[in-house]
Amino acid sequence: MAAINSNFLKLKAGYLFPEIARRVKAYSENHPAMAARIIRCGIGDVTEPLPPAAVQAMHEGVAELADRETFKGYGPEQGYGFLRQAIVDHQFAGLGISADEVFISDGSKCDTGNILDIFGKGNTIAITDPVYPVYVDTNVMAGNTGDADAQGTYAGLLYLPCNAANQFVADVPAGKADIIYLCFPNNPTGAVATRAQLEAWVKYARANDAIILFDAAYEAFIQDPAIPHSIFEIDGARDCAIEFRSFSKNGGFTGVRCACVVIPKSVCGQADDGSRVPLHQLWSRRHTTKFNGASYPVQKAAAALFSAAGKQQVAALIAHYMGNAKLLREAAAAAGLPVFGGVNAPYVWVGCPPGLSSWDMFDKMLGEAQVVITPGSGFGSAGEGYFRISAFNSRANVEEVCRRLMTLAA
Repeated sequence: MAAINSNFLKLKAGYLFPEIARRVKAYSENHPAMAARIIRCGIGDVTEPLPPAAVQAMHEGVAELADRETFKGYGPEQGYGFLRQAIVDHQFAGLGISADEVFISDGSKCDTGNILDIFGKGNTIAITDPVYPVYVDTNVMAGNTGDADAQGTYAGLLYLPCNAANQFVADVPAGKADIIYLCFPNNPTGAVATRAQLEAWVKYARANDAIILFDAAYEAFIQDPAIPHSIFEIDGARDCAIEFRSFSKNGGFTGVRCACVVIPKSVCGQADDGSRVPLHQLWSRRHTTKFNGASYPVQKAAAALFSAAGKQQVAALIAHYMGNAKLLREAAAAAGLPVFGGVNAPYVWVGCPPGLSSWDMFDKMLGEAQVVITPGSGFGSAGEGYFRISAFNSRANVEEVCRRLMTLAA
């Protein structure tokens, strides 16, 4: 009989979002009259149509594939040069990043999990709490943890608590970490890190020869000009950081799939013999071995987001979702609940009413208001007592959610 990867058996009952979907499905089946009233503000999936510039470019790409003279088969696994250069020119200009340090992929979720392929065993992994579940679960799958306790905390991970006292931005630890996951603007709390806070993390990473895995999937939602969009805006980060970017939220590509990883050639890890090895070459080998590249029409569409028209259309999408976030923040605050996030991120992080757990609040919102939110405990033990509301929705739906939230609180 074939042996399995027993690390999968350490995983808790179910990945957060399928579990939410299961509960919503059960409620809908048991309350068919209410099913049509359900508004989903749980999973962070976009709702608005693709920017016209991307749609036009995708059509053009498909037309090229329909003509023998312009047909393209396998493309470069690392991504077409036109998109890699556009990313550098428009997102990393002046930061010392070159186009060949950018790897195009089909999603940041995939990349933040797959990046573990190039790291060995025995690393101390630092995880913020609450945290995007993929960071934890993929480390469990890779065998980097022990078993979970009753609160879902895994042995072997270094948890960095984030709470109201530190504005949900983790402090650098007293001990040593080898790999550090940071996500700003943060999913799920909507928190952002100041330049000084990111400088402290880069200083820590350099002093401890650690690697920062910096998830910047929501950087386009930053409204405050003082907040860095990239870890590479911090001096020294090119020696200790890998950055993940996505077109899912800013360009509405959740169903189209396109993202990138930026790995400077100066970032190194240690081989068994103690020598320093550039991580860029390891990821390049992994990427070209296990991935055949994002499709040509999709990469054409992604590049079109950097055109003059594309930038205007993306800005309109961001303004729409951030307008939603403002309304949700105001409604939650008016309902007497503690509110965080929603200012530089499309997520609003809300404290539960006294006496209600995160899943209690999920059940209350679904059962009494027919609104789907995300329980904070699904993001880690420090998320207990909170819930996340996603601003990715139509304006009409958000306004209705605000009315229901106020009615629920009355």
